[in-house]
Amino acid sequence: MKTKFLIPLIAVAALLYACKGKGGAGYEVVNNSSSADSVKSETPGSSQPKLIKTAGINFKVKNVQQTVTRVITLTESMGGMIAHQQVGSTPERTQDVRISKDSIMRITSLSTTAEITVKVPAVKLEKFIDSVASMGIYVTDRNVDITDKSLDYLSAQLKLRSRAELVSQQKRGKVVIKDPAKVLDLKDDMIDQQISNQQIDNAVKYSTVNLNFNQSNTINKELIANDDPSVYGLPFFKRLGMALGNACDLFLDLVIGLANIWLFILLATGIWLAVRYYRKKPVVKVG
Repeated sequence: MKTKFLIPLIAVAALLYACKGKGGAGYEVVNNSSSADSVKSETPGSSQPKLIKTAGINFKVKNVQQTVTRVITLTESMGGMIAHQQVGSTPERTQDVRISKDSIMRITSLSTTAEITVKVPAVKLEKFIDSVASMGIYVTDRNVDITDKSLDYLSAQLKLRSRAELVSQQKRGKVVIKDPAKVLDLKDDMIDQQISNQQIDNAVKYSTVNLNFNQSNTINKELIANDDPSVYGLPFFKRLGMALGNACDLFLDLVIGLANIWLFILLATGIWLAVRYYRKKPVVKVG
């Protein structure tokens, strides 16, 4: 009776042993005799939590341009860097005042704002925020956010270790990957995970701070030329002198024109005298 139960158990064990060396992911294990060559599954040692800090401040200042200079100086002194900077003035209202015939005073109300993104060492984040806040007249909004990327970092580490071990076994001939493209995919995944963890490390080391600030509207006065051509003209006396000169020129042109047609004038005068003479001659009646 014991022999009848033992034979099926031996058959099942043999079947499991035969399937042990094959995988379903496009590769197979050639030699799995040494447990030291298997994929390591232990968890990496404990490390510092991967906390990413970001902050933002909205505030009003007396002078935007001066504050920009102070922020840049403060950032550099703390070992940070400016990632983005934008300063602009937007016209709110404009009025033109005519001060002479050809000159206009353009008066414009300007709204000046600035947007700056800085990266500062995370250990100096609070000190940086306090220093920037003291530059303003008042702060309208101030926030600090902390994101924990520890699990994402650990997940990438474990996946990277697993893929690195698989590629190592493939190089040593312990694992045969049937599709060569899968080797490239594994290596690409390893690069992506390394870059991802590097980005997390950089974000943990340097915090990002978004600064938005503005100042009260300013008035800008600009003297510009009148762009209406109809207002431009010569002074009165100069125009009068030119008119007298033009009259003389017209008279001379008339005399020259008459001189050119003197024959026609003489002929017309003769005809007119003849007609007048015959009209005045008395008519003699006969009988």
